[in-house]
Amino acid sequence: MSSKPRLWTKGFILDTLVNFLIYIIYYMLMVIIASEAIHSLHASMSEAGLASGIFILGTLVARLFAGRSVELYGRRKMLFAGILFYLATTFMYFGIHSMAMLYLVRCLNGIGYGIASTATSTIVSTMIPAERRGEGINYYALSMSLAAAIGPFIGMLMQQIFPFKDIIYFCIAMIVVCLGAAAVMHVEEMELTEEHRAALKEIHIANFLEPKVTAISIVAFCVAVCYSSVLSFLASYAAELQLMTAGTLFFVVYALAVTIARPVAGVMFDRKGEDFVMYPTYACLAIGLVLLSITTQSWLMLVAGVFVGLGYGTFMSNGQAICVKLVKEVRIGVAVSTYFIALDLGLGVGPYMLGAFKESLGFQGIYFAVGLGAIGCAALYYLLYARRRDARAAAAEGEMTEEELEAELEEA
Repeated sequence: MSSKPRLWTKGFILDTLVNFLIYIIYYMLMVIIASEAIHSLHASMSEAGLASGIFILGTLVARLFAGRSVELYGRRKMLFAGILFYLATTFMYFGIHSMAMLYLVRCLNGIGYGIASTATSTIVSTMIPAERRGEGINYYALSMSLAAAIGPFIGMLMQQIFPFKDIIYFCIAMIVVCLGAAAVMHVEEMELTEEHRAALKEIHIANFLEPKVTAISIVAFCVAVCYSSVLSFLASYAAELQLMTAGTLFFVVYALAVTIARPVAGVMFDRKGEDFVMYPTYACLAIGLVLLSITTQSWLMLVAGVFVGLGYGTFMSNGQAICVKLVKEVRIGVAVSTYFIALDLGLGVGPYMLGAFKESLGFQGIYFAVGLGAIGCAALYYLLYARRRDARAAAAEGEMTEEELEAELEEA
C-alpha cells in the first residue's frame, strides 16, 4: 500500500505562516483606519470609508500584474519584492499628516499586500502534491480565515490600549518575521522555455487574466458581493439590534466553523470532486444570510456565523483549488491572480451596490436579498462551469460529438 505524498513540508508551513501574518496586518488596519482618520485627521465618514476601501484598489492593480510577474521574474523574487514593498509602505504611515497622504499610503500599501499575497498563493499551489490539492489548499486557506477573525480582534483591542504608531510598529515587526521566513523558505521555480517566457512578456489580456478560470471567477465575484454585506454592514446591524456582543463574536464563530470544515472539505474535494463540496457552500451561505435577515437574538446571529463560515469560507479555498486544477503549472500564477481579483472586486464594489438599497430595504431586506443571491450563485456555477466541464468530459470520452459539444456550450 503506497503512502500519500507529504503535505506538511517546511516550505508549506513557512509559506502559510507568511500568508497568515500578511493577512493579519491587512485586517488589523482595515478595521481601525477609518476611525483613526476621523479622530486624527478630522475626516468625514465618507472620507474615512474611502481611506479604508482604497486599499482594495491598490490590491487589484497589484494582482493584475503580479500573476504573470511571479512566473516571469521568479516566485521567490516576487515574494521578497512584495514583502519589502509592504514593509516600506507600512513605514509611510508614520508620515501621514493629511487625508491625501493617507489615500496615497493606503493605495501603495494595498499594492504591497497584493504582490505578496499573490506570490504566497502561487508558491503554495506548486508545493502541494496534485492528489492532495484540495486538502492542501484548504489547510493553507485556514491562514486567511483565522486572520479574518484574529486581525480585527487584535486591531480593535490595541486601538483601545495603544497609540496608532505603536500598532504600526507591531505591524512592522510581523513583516520582518515574514522576511525571515521567506529567507529560509525553499521555493521551486518554474523552468520557463524561451517560448513561454516570450509569451508571458507579450502585452495582451491573457497574460493578466486567465481565460480558463473566467467562469469560476465570475461565480467568485458574485459570492463575494453576497459576503461583502457581512463585512461591511454587520457591525452597524448588530448595533441596530443591540446585539453588539454577538456581533463581536460573529467572526470568531465564523473562523471556528471554517477551521473545522476546511480540512474535511479538502479531502472530499480530492475524493469526490468539486461539485460534492461546492454546492453545499452556496446552500450554507444562503442559510447564514437568511438567518441574519430574521435574527433578533444573539444565539441566532452566532448560528448564522457558523453557516456563513461554512459557506463563504469553504467556497473561497475550494474555488482556488478549481483554478489550479484547470491550468498548466506555468499559468498557475495568472490563474490564482485572476481568481483573487474577482474576489477582491466583489468585496470592494459589493458595499456600494448593496448600500444603495439600505433606505428602501433596511439591513433585513439586504440580507434576505443576498441570501437569495447565494442560491443564484449555485445556478451560475452550474451554468457557467459545471455544465460546460461535463460537456467537455463527455466529448473527450466519445459520448458526445463535436457538434453536440458546440451546441451544448453555446446553450450554456
